[in-house]
Amino acid sequence: MNPSINEKHPAMSTTDVAAHDEALRAQVRAAGTLLGDVLRSQAREGVFDTVEILRRGYIALREQDDAQKRAELQALVAGLPAETMTEVTRAFAIYFNLANLLEELHAHRTRRALAANGNPQWIGSFNRSFTDLADEGVSLEQALARLERLSFMPVFTAHPTEAKPRAVLDALRRLFEWFRELAFDTPDERRHAEIEEHIRQNIQVLWKTEELRGSRPTVADEIRNGLYYFRASLFSSVPVIYRNLERALSNAYGERVEPPTVLDFGSWIGGDRDGNPYVTARETRYALRMQAREVLSEYLRRIDHLASRLSFSARWCNPSDAFWQSLADDEQRIAAHTGVRAERFAAEPYRRKLYLMRQRISAMVDQLQTELRLRAERSERSPVAYNSAAELVDEIRIMRESLAGHGDEAIAEDEIKDLQRLVQTFGFHLARLDLREESTRHTRCIHELFAALDICEDYESLDDAARTEILAAQLARDEVPDVARVDVSGDVGDTLDSLAVVREFTRTLGVDAFGSYVISMTHNVSDMLALLWLMRATGVYEPGAVTPPLAIAPLFETVADLEHIEPVLDGLLGQPAYRAFLEAQGDGTRRQEVMLGYSDSCKDGGIMASRWQLYKAQQLAVAVCDKHEVDSLLFHGRGGTVGRGGGPTHQAIVSQPPGTVRSRIKFTEQGEMIFAKYSNPETAVHELTLGITGTLKASGFATDDTDHSRIASALSDTGEAFYRRLTEDTDGFFDYFYAATPTAEIGALNIGSRPGHRKAVRGKSSIRAISWVFAWAQSRHTLPGWLGVGTALNDAGIDNDELVALYRDWPYFRTIIDSVQMSLAKADLRIAATYAELAPAQNAIFESIKAEYERAVERILAITGETALLDDDAVLKRSLDRRRPYLDPLNHIQITALTRYREGGDRVWLDPVLRSINAIAAGMRNTG
Repeated sequence: MNPSINEKHPAMSTTDVAAHDEALRAQVRAAGTLLGDVLRSQAREGVFDTVEILRRGYIALREQDDAQKRAELQALVAGLPAETMTEVTRAFAIYFNLANLLEELHAHRTRRALAANGNPQWIGSFNRSFTDLADEGVSLEQALARLERLSFMPVFTAHPTEAKPRAVLDALRRLFEWFRELAFDTPDERRHAEIEEHIRQNIQVLWKTEELRGSRPTVADEIRNGLYYFRASLFSSVPVIYRNLERALSNAYGERVEPPTVLDFGSWIGGDRDGNPYVTARETRYALRMQAREVLSEYLRRIDHLASRLSFSARWCNPSDAFWQSLADDEQRIAAHTGVRAERFAAEPYRRKLYLMRQRISAMVDQLQTELRLRAERSERSPVAYNSAAELVDEIRIMRESLAGHGDEAIAEDEIKDLQRLVQTFGFHLARLDLREESTRHTRCIHELFAALDICEDYESLDDAARTEILAAQLARDEVPDVARVDVSGDVGDTLDSLAVVREFTRTLGVDAFGSYVISMTHNVSDMLALLWLMRATGVYEPGAVTPPLAIAPLFETVADLEHIEPVLDGLLGQPAYRAFLEAQGDGTRRQEVMLGYSDSCKDGGIMASRWQLYKAQQLAVAVCDKHEVDSLLFHGRGGTVGRGGGPTHQAIVSQPPGTVRSRIKFTEQGEMIFAKYSNPETAVHELTLGITGTLKASGFATDDTDHSRIASALSDTGEAFYRRLTEDTDGFFDYFYAATPTAEIGALNIGSRPGHRKAVRGKSSIRAISWVFAWAQSRHTLPGWLGVGTALNDAGIDNDELVALYRDWPYFRTIIDSVQMSLAKADLRIAATYAELAPAQNAIFESIKAEYERAVERILAITGETALLDDDAVLKRSLDRRRPYLDPLNHIQITALTRYREGGDRVWLDPVLRSINAIAAGMRNTG
């Protein structure tokens, strides 16, 4: 579900929720009427009538089951021609997309209504957070000191979990804007009719827009898609966040201050090589250039706008000496390189300064454009370019101080301050690009290079201790061999090329252009030292010379890897060469970043074991770093769904183990969750605010440090044992998975450049976590989000009173139970049973799944004290209830089309299968 509606809102009473829900239902009905108009005029004959029969029929069945009526509806579905089935499916998909937009707007309206009623202090708001701090006796100086250390960094990835192509996203954004005007601008009757007509026309455009990609997106496509969200919302959202933050501090402390920068953005798009053979050095260069061009172009747009406003004449204002000096420096710099002294705006000092700033930034954009056009393998800096983003920030600050100095402080605090905030946040790089590669690629790289350099004949045959010893010895040398002269294989060359890109772009964009080099499948100390040696051998890092442009982040993914985190980190941080690398970090800290994988650990051992191992891993990672007097930064590899670590942002952060969020947190944002959170400015402001305040609270608020390990270990062990028995030791389990879900067909959706399987074999180790979760969601099992929990709660020997107390007192456990409860609520075992009929030989497996589901529901209700799932979250419960009757026909359509496609191989039936996958994903508001 959209996380915006998952953050529970105690400020709303049951009556308020019901009233707001009725208003939302009315808006959805109105949108449905407009969709009906389009279907009547544009769809083939019979489509509208079929949609209406199915819609009304399944609503009636949800209200009162009727076996005969159900059979009639299923017979209607079974009798549909493929083309009609396709159009009916598309109609339901568009309905869900419209409903999703209106739910998002409804969340905006609810927050605005609360603020208008004098209650802007929703949980996670800046006002609420700083009021709480002030009430606890935290001074303004102490609050600012906390903010000075704080960094909240969402990292955008191209993981293939967004089923909608860009054209559909664009159409939905246009519709959102029309709905927003209806909701908030109180148009008169004539304008209201115009807007409705615009909505009808845009629905018609959506109807005629192809929602299935004809081919897989390229990495370049993914890079461009990622940039879309910065233009669509983030450039406008970030200044609003800082204004809200400043206002909240003033409200809480009665004093106006300018808060430090607390937001940062990262990206894997174009740098994530793990399992994706299409990400090469060329794509990484493209990503860096496109990111830089995007943000610099935004600065140019804003500078142009400011120049139209700041038309101050030198006759009527008195700029500061610092401003005049800054202006003179720019004039001299540009004249020295162009041979021409520009005369434009000679009597208007601020416009002249902005004009010269524009000249410098335009030169940077022109250089990038040239390199993009030529696909250049090297990047250069324009001679008039800014040396760093900090230099541009200083110039803007000088302008603001100068304006304030002659009585124009209000103007200095307006849009020019917004530009400063953007530059402080996005620099010249937009988002710090992370690189990622699997540890075995580095091992093969070292093996080949060491053999060619006569360092070690057979590195791959050595155990970790021997590998660590030889790497430590090589790193202890003052110089490393020149690898440029070594004739290497293609794979090794690709790895070296990716590091060469880091070296090149650090010179042109600065060290902020890069974030971390994430090593997936980190098992040993040597996995980390291998990369450090490669960084030295390629000139990316030279001890004592320059700040390392990359952090090195081990990624611990499986349950076994999480269990080994302590010895790996302890051994690594004891290595002198690695400690020297940490000492060289430019901010004066020794900080070790550690990435934790939610998806693979959950797929590996089940959600209960995964979450407990992740909890312990965080504690161990921080403790080992503390032991070695190294700061720590935890990077959470979360997906959108519960089975991949998803859930409400604020709750997830504040429930982390006490003392592990050291004022900084990174986490991945993927696929449909990027669209859900960042496609519209007001939603983006809300989501980023939740992340910032969650990080603030987790870093400083009082937390309970009671040891819950006895109960948690028992639950984890019991749940994992059941999960592994079913998924690993039960004959035919993966036959059931591939038959009773559309996992094979999902691969034909072309939703990402990366393959859906690691290897072309069936099995848990081969299928990627995204595909695993996506497929189970389609068949309404939602199994990764709850399997093993019922048995854990039932058979671990923990008294229910203890579990009730744990749910009440331990935020981390409460977050797990609430997340599992949501997954259970989104499951539908009656629908899942119809999918199980596609695997009749494995009926016993479905019965085991069903029994576990029933155990989980029973035990969770006993813990929460509710009579039904989600009784304590009325907004989410009502949203799910609204969707179920519309999901039911889609699932039956999918089963019918799947059966015919699999039996006959006729691709005419694949089309409704793929479109039903899109539609169900829209209805459930997640994929993988």
